[in-house]
Amino acid sequence: MPSITGTTNVTRPTEGGFLGYQYVVLRCVPRVEREEFVNVGVVLFAQAAGFLDAAFELDTARLLALDPGLEVERVRHALLAVQQVCRGETGRGLPTLETPGQRYGWITASRSTVLQPGPRHGGVCLDPEAELTRLVTSLVAPVGLVAPVDPAPAATVDPAPVATVDPAPVDLVAPVGESGSPAG
Repeated sequence: MPSITGTTNVTRPTEGGFLGYQYVVLRCVPRVEREEFVNVGVVLFAQAAGFLDAAFELDTARLLALDPGLEVERVRHALLAVQQVCRGETGRGLPTLETPGQRYGWITASRSTVLQPGPRHGGVCLDPEAELTRLVTSLVAPVGLVAPVDPAPAATVDPAPVATVDPAPVDLVAPVGESGSPAG
């Protein structure tokens, strides 16, 4: 799969220390039949660094706007399970997958559940953990509302008197002569 640099994914650090990585955005789809979703997390995999981790942020108000009956704590537990799979934890219903690549493949497999992975993307970075934080901030965290700026008060200047002119009446429908141009 091409990366943002237009070459194939980098699997080992480059001269500048950059690492290739893949990531998916995790989406909460409260009502699967409606296909509406809220981005809730990111999973980042940098093979050369042996890095696979997930981070998330839940915006309860946005989730409940899509489905007031959504059990947000169940979504949080599903996201915690994704983090456990990333870290190689097993048991309690978690899959037993040996390598980070296998775990990333399992996490990113398409599924029709409330928590779904989006499409895979790629890039390069120096620090996968910092890149994961950056991606969560830019793709998941609620965008801050910008307070409206009050316009500066207008200067109190006496306006110059405005002259009024009565325009000459305009005939909007002028008779047309034989040549097709207005008769006159």
